[in-house]
Amino acid sequence: MSHNLKIHDVSVVYPSQQGGQPVTALSGVNLTIERGDFVMALGASGCGKTTLLNLMAGFIRPSSGVLTLGEFQGQVPQQIEPGAQLRDQITGPGAERGVVFQKHALMPWLNVIDNVALGLKFRGVGQREREERAMHFLQLTGLADFRNHAIYQLSGGMQQRVGIARALTNDPHMLLLDEPLGALDALTRERLQELLLDIWQSTGKMMFFITHDVEEALFLGSRLIIMSPRPGRITHEFKLDFGQRFLECRDARQVKSMPEFIALREQVLSIIHGEEEAA
Repeated sequence: MSHNLKIHDVSVVYPSQQGGQPVTALSGVNLTIERGDFVMALGASGCGKTTLLNLMAGFIRPSSGVLTLGEFQGQVPQQIEPGAQLRDQITGPGAERGVVFQKHALMPWLNVIDNVALGLKFRGVGQREREERAMHFLQLTGLADFRNHAIYQLSGGMQQRVGIARALTNDPHMLLLDEPLGALDALTRERLQELLLDIWQSTGKMMFFITHDVEEALFLGSRLIIMSPRPGRITHEFKLDFGQRFLECRDARQVKSMPEFIALREQVLSIIHGEEEAA
């Protein structure tokens, strides 16, 4: 079954704090993500990227508008009665959406394989099956030899790979990644970018990835959205194929030095800097 994520005219307004004005974080956002999409989100700090991801994850609810994940094809009504719910509407967290956080958020008292299999344990999956499934994704992320290691024995990049394996083990329709590579050194970051492309190719899952790194966005994504400063809106969208080119040639340096890659990088930087100045 094919699952699409649809965001229908979504806005988020945070209540006022200590007598201040309410803050409109997102305004009138529309976006469709389909199976096989790797959507990268760029924009200045405070543009609402993480708010948008939290909506998709079901951690927060929109002030207006609707998010759906599934086969919903109908028109969203202008007004939804209080307490009413559309078919496939996102109203909270769910196993069909895996989240990889900026910090790994692993359980330090569990070893690697138990961290990876934790979601399956909560769902009542038997030990043998959950360990088999966890090992599959530990092999995919290059961590099979570290299955019994403590989390503190792993490097930062390896810890992030455990987080990615944990999200994949639940077999979600979609991965939501909130700057998962931002704290890593340049070499480790590039290796994990390549790993994510391999995972995307082998699983076909929908991906939504927040970053502040323009090169990372262009290299990984099949689509790029750029968001305006608050209130966040999607102002530009690009289709990309640089990740696919890497999967064909296996040479990241070659792809990132292509004239068209460099030209698009400068165009995107110009858009972001122009929007920051306009704000």
